Amino acid sequence: MAEKIRCAHILVEKMSTAQEVLDKLNKGESFSKLAAEYSQDGTRKQGGDLGYFGRGVMVKEFEKAAFDLQKGQVSGLVKTQFGYHIIKRLE
Repeated sequence: MAEKIRCAHILVEKMSTAQEVLDKLNKGESFSKLAAEYSQDGTRKQGGDLGYFGRGVMVKEFEKAAFDLQKGQVSGLVKTQFGYHIIKRLE
C-alpha cells in the first residue's frame, strides 16, 4: 500500500500574511486556531485538516514539503499556484 500522511495547512494569499501567521505559530499559538482565523480555503472549519493523502494528489511543491516533515513538525512558507501554505504534519 502506498504511503499516506495526514496534514493540516493554513493557506493565505500574501507572503506578508503568511509570515505573520508563521511568527504567531513560532510563539506557540494554536495551529488549528490560526487556520480557522486566517486560512482561505474550505479546511478552515476543520482547523486546516486535509485528512490523509498519498503521493500524486497535491500540487508538487506542497507534496514535497508535506512528505519531508516529521509528525508534529510545521513547515516554513510553501509557495504554490494557490498562494502561501504553512503545513503541519499530523500523522
